[in-house]
Amino acid sequence: MKATGIVRRIDDLGRVVIPKEIRRTMRIREGSPLEIYTDREGEVIFKKYSPVGEMSSFAYQYVDTLNKVCQMSVAVTDRDTIIACAGIPRKEFTDKKISEDYESIIETRNMYTHKNGAPCVQICEGAEAYVKYAMPIVSEGDIVGSIACISTDSNMMADQNSTEAKLIQTAASFLGRQFEG
Repeated sequence: MKATGIVRRIDDLGRVVIPKEIRRTMRIREGSPLEIYTDREGEVIFKKYSPVGEMSSFAYQYVDTLNKVCQMSVAVTDRDTIIACAGIPRKEFTDKKISEDYESIIETRNMYTHKNGAPCVQICEGAEAYVKYAMPIVSEGDIVGSIACISTDSNMMADQNSTEAKLIQTAASFLGRQFEG
């Protein structure tokens, strides 16, 4: 564990403020769920909770099926990292942080379709994997992640009415419902 040198006191209601620098670095936003752990040495550990991460094996089966049946390269993300992918190297992409540009796409809450001639958006920094279509996964009004159709070709062509786009929308809706009730 890395020491920050920052000390905070617990208030009379048992609250502690996580410093802004740490929240920004760890991409912790207002309302972000955190898991709380303790260890034998008495340390209290806060870890970002990812409902999508809890379903990683299911997400992998889903994207693997999309890849095999439709020959699509697909990735499922939570709000920060790639959780599951198929059609692109798993070891190279799984658990990698998503790019800030891709994070901005998710925040719009709308279907993203790459516009021909527009700059390509990388799903994660420094990777030759570009977002062709993407849809946020919304559960009970909250964005929990996304699903994206990926291309390794920066000269890709995208069509709003394509079957791939409809499959991404359907998958996002289906995965969102898996988190409800």
